[in-house]
Amino acid sequence: MSSSKKKNVTPAQEKYQTLASKYEKKRPVVKNCFRAFLVGGFICLIGQGLNVFYYTFFDFTQRTAGDPTVATLILVSVLLTGFGVYDRFAQFAGAGTAVPVTGFANSVASAAIEHRTEGYVLGVGGQMFKLAGSVIVFGTVAAFIIAIIKTILIQWGGL
Repeated sequence: MSSSKKKNVTPAQEKYQTLASKYEKKRPVVKNCFRAFLVGGFICLIGQGLNVFYYTFFDFTQRTAGDPTVATLILVSVLLTGFGVYDRFAQFAGAGTAVPVTGFANSVASAAIEHRTEGYVLGVGGQMFKLAGSVIVFGTVAAFIIAIIKTILIQWGGL
């Protein structure tokens, strides 16, 4: 059975798809992965620098310095999103900006900015967690499952 009969694609559509794929710009996958790796690593390097800064110059331990570090990264990300800088940076870096906590803050802030004309409650409050809500739910469920597995392993003496 040919692919055109499987998907109900006419020969004209198939010809168009062949022609379109011929002129389609090839994606530089390796280059994009390299950029994402470098930018994501650079964001994490900044985070590590902030972490060291907080436990060196303030009354934090290495364990507790993570909280102000994350808060600072979120604040900077939201400010850069508000000024329109983060989106241009993300356009260059790709997934490198999406993975760290800064990408999460960007998604919440940009949704809030986009829907601010609809009002603070229904616009900003109601819309800013549309994308981020699924991330929060997935993170909570994953943390719960991992906690159950860890508890079972500890009870069995595995850890």
